[in-house]
Amino acid sequence: MKKTIAILILITAISSCSDSDTFQDIENEGGTVVPPPSLTETTYADDVKTIIDGNCVSCHSSGGTASFRPLTTFAEVKAAVENSGLLGRIQKQTGQSGIMPQGGRMSQSNIDLVVKWNTDGLKEN
Repeated sequence: MKKTIAILILITAISSCSDSDTFQDIENEGGTVVPPPSLTETTYADDVKTIIDGNCVSCHSSGGTASFRPLTTFAEVKAAVENSGLLGRIQKQTGQSGIMPQGGRMSQSNIDLVVKWNTDGLKEN
């Protein structure tokens, strides 16, 4: 009897396993999708500059409301990540004090790219 139960449990476990699930399948089932790590490094020129230009430069440039902390060059953005809490500010949730950009949280994919740029070593090119 014990062998029969053990065999049934084993068969059930094996038959319930499937390696055919895709990220889309898991996402559609309500699971948390963690995409595979990118094989390429994120750089300022290729990935981050357009995000900063599209979300930050209107205020963080000459004549902008935050011109005291410009984000128009690689060196300025790198310094803001290293010394001014840029990563923390862009990761805040809508409604939290100090969120950047002030007009509303940027997309999570953009935030993830900036964070990955930091993780990859803040490379320019």
